[in-house]
Amino acid sequence: MRVAASVAVVGILMVTAVAGADPVNAPVTAAGHPVRITPPPVPTIGGCRIFPTDNSWNVNIRNAPLAARSSQIVSYIQAHGSDNLHPDFGENPAYGIPFVVVPQNQPLVPITYDAYGDESDPGPFPIPLDAPVEGGGAGGDRHVIALRQGTCDLFELYVGRRQGSGWVAASGARFDLTSNGLRPLGWTSADAAGLPILPGLVRYEEVASGKIQHAIRVTFSTTQRGFVLPATHFASSVTNIDAPPMGMRLRLKAGFDISSLTGQARVIAEAMKDYGLIVADNGSNWYFQGAPSPGWDDNDLNQLKAIPGTAFEVVDMGPTITG
Repeated sequence: MRVAASVAVVGILMVTAVAGADPVNAPVTAAGHPVRITPPPVPTIGGCRIFPTDNSWNVNIRNAPLAARSSQIVSYIQAHGSDNLHPDFGENPAYGIPFVVVPQNQPLVPITYDAYGDESDPGPFPIPLDAPVEGGGAGGDRHVIALRQGTCDLFELYVGRRQGSGWVAASGARFDLTSNGLRPLGWTSADAAGLPILPGLVRYEEVASGKIQHAIRVTFSTTQRGFVLPATHFASSVTNIDAPPMGMRLRLKAGFDISSLTGQARVIAEAMKDYGLIVADNGSNWYFQGAPSPGWDDNDLNQLKAIPGTAFEVVDMGPTITG
């Protein structure tokens, strides 16, 4: 859910940390040979790496510094909606945000925008006419997502509806998964924050492997009129500095005891300590998203509903850009 937003930003300097060793100060063996450093693994879907290793979605934040107003922000969130974590996916295939992987030669189809076309990437897109639509197409955000193999680019629509030989949508975006490039500042995407959706979804395959190695998409009912990079867009008129801005990063506190969690819930909770949550859209408090799968076990996932929002803290990810 979103409202129209614009932002004027002048002189913003964006710096991205590069993973790997500094070639000048790289460690060496006793014989003076450079030590080979293996970068952390990057999530892969359909043979495509989901953004570079140093991309914000893939950076481990377990030891990142705390935001100065972390406790005030969490208190604000708790006062404006539900209090506990909630997986917005599960055994019911109608829940979750689906996606489709298409071949490099997938036919292109026309895309028409009827709301945020001035902040959207023009078609055509390689989205099949039978691509799955969030919620089965029965209203709501109706996200439609396609990842193209070979070129490894991602195409996402908001309020997608098939029309004739193509799609109509409120907004849409293309992301190059080989690049850390952001959308223009002030632009939305298929998500209110201007972020891609697919990289933040919890997928059954990765949970079954025992480890999630990326941040997770989360929504809050009241957000701020501002965003933190890598987000590029806000969808609120609230100016309270303790309202969460789009792109804000949270993590489950290192000292929060998750030893009683089992199965799928334990894997997800560990990821929330290591990679955390990224605020991506307006929605129900503490709802985090995953892709539909018959492998989900609601008994496992429901354990996460006992985790209170107060078990989280806000990570310092830089200044909030307002407009």
